[in-house]
Amino acid sequence: MTVISGLTEQIYSDRDIMALFSGTGIIRRMLEVEAALARAEGHCGVIPASAALCIHDVCHVGDVDGMLDLAAIADASIAAGNIAIPFVKQLTAAVHRVDPEAARYVHWGATSQDILDTALVLQIRQVASQLDQDLLAATEACARLTAVHRDTIMVGRTWLQHALPTTFGAKTAGWLQALERSRLRLRQDGIQVAQLQFGGAAGTLASLGTSAPAVSQALAAELGLALPAMPWHSHRDRLADIAATLGVLTGTLGKIARDISLMAQTEVRELAEPGGPGRGGSSTMPHKRNPVGCAAILAAATRVPPLVSTILSAMIQEHERALGGWQAEWDVLPQIASLTGGALRHLVGILDGLDVHPLRMKENLDATKGLILAEAYALALGSHIGRLQAHELVEQATKEAIRNDCSLPVSIRAALSVDPLMRDLFSDEEIEQLGKPENYVGAASSICDTVLAHWKQSVGT
Repeated sequence: MTVISGLTEQIYSDRDIMALFSGTGIIRRMLEVEAALARAEGHCGVIPASAALCIHDVCHVGDVDGMLDLAAIADASIAAGNIAIPFVKQLTAAVHRVDPEAARYVHWGATSQDILDTALVLQIRQVASQLDQDLLAATEACARLTAVHRDTIMVGRTWLQHALPTTFGAKTAGWLQALERSRLRLRQDGIQVAQLQFGGAAGTLASLGTSAPAVSQALAAELGLALPAMPWHSHRDRLADIAATLGVLTGTLGKIARDISLMAQTEVRELAEPGGPGRGGSSTMPHKRNPVGCAAILAAATRVPPLVSTILSAMIQEHERALGGWQAEWDVLPQIASLTGGALRHLVGILDGLDVHPLRMKENLDATKGLILAEAYALALGSHIGRLQAHELVEQATKEAIRNDCSLPVSIRAALSVDPLMRDLFSDEEIEQLGKPENYVGAASSICDTVLAHWKQSVGT
């Protein structure tokens, strides 16, 4: 029984998270919940202490696959409607083999959804912890790039066209800020989702009578989870929140991967993914160095949004227990988590060894022969003749520069020289200075400083 499988899935998904949501991984968490339930009920005097100890011991047998038949659980779940029912049956049998009397108290007072949801919460808590560490690694890599390339000037692009000069550090600072926002959201949602699910058949815990509050509190403490004011069987907003947060994070990873892959194009050559044996090659073209990490991230970023949509659609659940909506979550949440984790790990690997080519960035700045500084000329000229007239003059000068295959400074001089009133507005030196990209990066460098200071404060360094 495996939630996520397939030869290609390992390209996109995180192996540790895949293992967490494997058949064995799921059953281990369910056993953890059942053991904690028995201990809590034994502590509260609901079941005999000897029974609680026996159930605990059986649930903590190291060889899960040797104790339970996972294939049989999967087969039986088709008729049962979920894996908890055949799981509890097999667990009861396993306890019975050790102590028939203790077997009477397995799963006492709980319902299937209590076990499945609480096991899921434990898994999500582990996912959130791993992603937090990977996000820290990604932000650290972005911070290093931002510090090193604070003043590395490059083309800023809008609508995929040359716009104005910026710095590579300013670009990586944007990546850093977006990743840090996702890290904060993930931490908040991770805390919010770490809530015990324990309500019995209809959310009232009638099966435990007056012992219900004490058992609930003890069970939450055993598992290190918060105790909500009431069970949340058909209220899935906390899970939807973290699914949406993972969706946003994967979108951010996709944006960064898109930036890197565009800058790695042969015609641009400003960046390249880390190389290595077997990485990014072609089966037919020996010269290729494909951005395979970016491809995996972008594939994940394409797949995750529809999965998040499924979780949002599944929120519309009936009365106290759902018919279909809850069941729709089972495979989808693990896929979202695994794809997000895989994309994040790919990004960390890319950022840690990213090849940055400042000389090529400078060459690309010069590719339009100064056209990228048209705004600088228009603003300087506008202070003398007005913004609109200056814009029209510089726009015409850019067209002449393109037509005559000359630089914009040359075309600007020619445009000014034909009007005696403007001929002496700027010296040749002033025109030359206006055409230097390093003089028109605005607040790019100070933005890097501000972002780095904010990040250092957030991580406590």
